[in-house]
Amino acid sequence: MKTWLRSNRRFLIFMAGFLFLRTAVADWNPVPSGSMRPTILEGDVVFVERVAYDWKLPLTDLSLHRVADPQRGDVVVFHSPVDGTRLIKRIVAVPGDQVQLRDDVLIINGEAARYQPLAWTEETVAPGLQLPALRQLESVQAQQRVVQQLPGVAARRNFGPLQLATDEYFMMGDNRDNSADSRVIGPVPRHLITGQARRILVSADITGHWMPRWERIGSPLR
Repeated sequence: MKTWLRSNRRFLIFMAGFLFLRTAVADWNPVPSGSMRPTILEGDVVFVERVAYDWKLPLTDLSLHRVADPQRGDVVVFHSPVDGTRLIKRIVAVPGDQVQLRDDVLIINGEAARYQPLAWTEETVAPGLQLPALRQLESVQAQQRVVQQLPGVAARRNFGPLQLATDEYFMMGDNRDNSADSRVIGPVPRHLITGQARRILVSADITGHWMPRWERIGSPLR
C-alpha cells in the first residue's frame, strides 16, 4: 500500500486539489429544466462561484467567513429547504424585504414591477405540446431582467405579502409560470446558498441532437 501511495502521489495530490477546488471554490452546474428560461436554457452548463458570498467548510453548509451578501437580481445555486434538491433561481427579494405577487406582477416593498413586452414565442411544455410564451422586460427596485410568462398554464400568479426574516431570500425562476421556486418551497436561508452562477460554460440543444449552441458559450448571466 505504501509503495502504491508513493508511486501515485502526484495523481492523488492533483485529485485532492481538484476536489477541494470544486467543493470549496468553483463548480459547474448542468441545467436540466426550463425554469430559468430565457436566461438559462436546458442543456446549458453554468459556472458557479462558490466563494462569491461565503468561504465554507468543504462538503458542508458551514460558513467559515462571509465574503459578501447576496443581492437582488443575483442568479444563485442553492439547496431546497424542502428536500435538499440542488436548484438554480434568481434572488428577487432579500432579508427585510416584503414580497408579493399579484396577477403575475412582482411587488417588492410596495413597488410594483413594470413590464415592457418584448416578444411572443412558443414554448414546449410537454412532448408534442407547445404553448404561447410572452417575454417581457421586468423592472423593479433598480433591477431589470427578461422574464417569461405562459398564459395558457395553470400557475401560482398570486402570493403573499411575505416579510423576509434575517438571512432569508426569496427565489423565483425567470420562467415565472413554470418554476417551483419560493412560492412553493418557501424562503431560502442564506446557509443553503452554495454560490453565484456567473456565466454559461458550454451549451448544447438537448432537444436538437445535442448540437452546440455556440452563441451561448461564455455568455455572462444577467
